[in-house]
Amino acid sequence: MSALPRSYNPFAEDDDEDVAPAGPGGAGGADRQRFLQQEVLRRSAATADSTTRSLSLLYESERIGVAASEELIRQGEALKRTEQMVDKMDQDLKTSQRHINSIKSVWGGLVNYFKAKPPESKPEQNGAPEYYANSRLKEAMTSSKEQESKYQESHPNLRKLDNSDNDFNKVDLVSSVQRDAYPKNQQLRAYHQKIDNNLDEMSSGLSRLKSLALGLQTEIEEQDDMLDRLTKKVETLDVNIKNTDRKVRQL
Repeated sequence: MSALPRSYNPFAEDDDEDVAPAGPGGAGGADRQRFLQQEVLRRSAATADSTTRSLSLLYESERIGVAASEELIRQGEALKRTEQMVDKMDQDLKTSQRHINSIKSVWGGLVNYFKAKPPESKPEQNGAPEYYANSRLKEAMTSSKEQESKYQESHPNLRKLDNSDNDFNKVDLVSSVQRDAYPKNQQLRAYHQKIDNNLDEMSSGLSRLKSLALGLQTEIEEQDDMLDRLTKKVETLDVNIKNTDRKVRQL
């Protein structure tokens, strides 16, 4: 019965079977140590690439959120213009009713003469209504737009080729306290630093996305109130138009 080597692991994967068992001189142990080092580097590189892809998706989501916010603000401007048009139509309708009453009878003309005129709305300058989005959304959009350059750098079709991650012969510009927290292997230390930087940036990006989402929620709630108010005005205007049309037919 042949004895198994001390380094034998019955739970090891099939990929580890090609590792030579420990022999005279410790050659097998050196090979296994080299294999484990390469495996750690490979997994660290894969983790760094994964965090980079996640960061790129985060920038892209932030960019889409800014575009949605801009479209929502344009929608608010359109609602504001529509509400002002409805108010103008209601004012014109009241003026028409005054004229109809004057035509129908002398008494109606006297009533309109002594009756106070309805207040006239001030015309908008340059024909464009002023609409202001909520401050939370504007601040979130400003903060997210500052990351546009990072989005272009991280996008696979927009970024320039950067081999700085593969150049591990450069001097490491970190403090002694930070250097002690990383492995002594230069390649492994570079991967760990990249992972930590990506995670820090992802944390900041998620915070910006949260602010953007809260701003969008507030803006949507305000526009919902505007839609409810506009719906009531349109319903009242429709009733007044029908009443005015009936009076005109009775002349």
